[in-house]
Amino acid sequence: MKETLKIFNNSDCFIEGWYWAIPAKELRVGKVKAVNLLGKELAIFRNFEKQVIAVEAYCPHMGAHLAEGKVEGDGIRCFFHNWKFNNQGKCIEFPCLNKSLSVNLQVYPTAEKYGIIWVWTGKGTPKTLPFVPELQTEECEVIVSSSFTQNCHPNVLTINAIDAHHFNTVHNLPVEIDFETEQINQNAIAFNNKTRGGDNSFFVKLIRPFYRNEVTYKICYWYGSTGIVTIGPDFLHFYIMFASRVIEGGKTAGKTILITKKRFGLLGWIFNRIVLWLTGLVGNYFAKGDTRVFQTIKFNLQTPTSADKSIIDYIKHTEAQQAFTWGSWERFTKIKS
Repeated sequence: MKETLKIFNNSDCFIEGWYWAIPAKELRVGKVKAVNLLGKELAIFRNFEKQVIAVEAYCPHMGAHLAEGKVEGDGIRCFFHNWKFNNQGKCIEFPCLNKSLSVNLQVYPTAEKYGIIWVWTGKGTPKTLPFVPELQTEECEVIVSSSFTQNCHPNVLTINAIDAHHFNTVHNLPVEIDFETEQINQNAIAFNNKTRGGDNSFFVKLIRPFYRNEVTYKICYWYGSTGIVTIGPDFLHFYIMFASRVIEGGKTAGKTILITKKRFGLLGWIFNRIVLWLTGLVGNYFAKGDTRVFQTIKFNLQTPTSADKSIIDYIKHTEAQQAFTWGSWERFTKIKS
C-alpha cells in the first residue's frame, strides 16, 4: 500500500495555510462581509477596535447568517434574536433570557498584509504569513490591481510561472530558462533562474548591461496557492503576488497584488506610483498569453521531460503538506493504493 498523488490539483482538498479572503479596503470599521472561503461560509468584520475578526457564518441559535448582523464594540450582534458575540466568539448577551448560556462561535485567525485580509485555515498556532523574500523586513506600498478567475485548479495556475519551456513557445523569449529549487521552509518553496543564454538576441543584448549575472526571475510559492514573482534589472526589482484559492468546481479565484518597497517623501511617493504602474505592465505581459490555456487545460503530466524538473519538484512539495477537506475543513487523508 502506498500513498497516491492526491493533494496536487485535487479540488476536494486544500493545503493548510493562509488564504486571501477580501481586500482590506473593502472592510471598513463597523462593517461585516459574508465570505465563502474554501467551501466554508464565514462572516468577517472589523470591530470598533479596528480588529479584523473571522467567525463561522451561522448563529448557533437558529442559524441566521451573522453577515446580516451588526458590529457592536469589539463583537457582533445577530440580527434575528440579538444574541451578541465578542471578539473571542463567546456569546455575552442573550436578550429575553434571564440566564447565560455557554455558547461559542468558531473564530479563525486573521492577518492584514499587502492590502489583503488573510484567514488561517489550519489547526493550532498559525504558521508564517506569506511574504516577499526580498522585502521580508521592509515596509511596502501595494496596489490590489485586479481579480481573476481561471477554469483550472490553483496548483495548475501557479506552475505556469515555472514551466520553463513555455517561455519560448508562448512568450517567444529567446532564452533557455533553467531553475534552481530552494526550499525556504516546510510551506514555502522558491525557484531561481540560473540561466543566461540568448546572446544572439538583440533584445537580450539590449538589456544585458542592466544585469550582473543571470536575468533576475524568481518565483516563491506559499501553501501551494500564493505565488510571488520577482523580476527586473539589478537596480530595480518588480514584485507581483498572485494570491489564489480553489473554488467550487475545482476552479481558481484570485487577486493580483503589485508590491514595492515604501519610499518616503513626495519624490518617493511619485517614484512608487511609477514603479507600481510598471509592475502592472510586466504582470499583464506575462499573463496575456496564458489565459487561453487555463480555460481549456485538463492537467495530466503523463510524459515529463527534463524541462519539467521544477514542476515535478513543486508537485512533490505540495504532496508533503498537510491538507484539509474542502468545505468541512477537516484533516484530509490521502487515498491509499
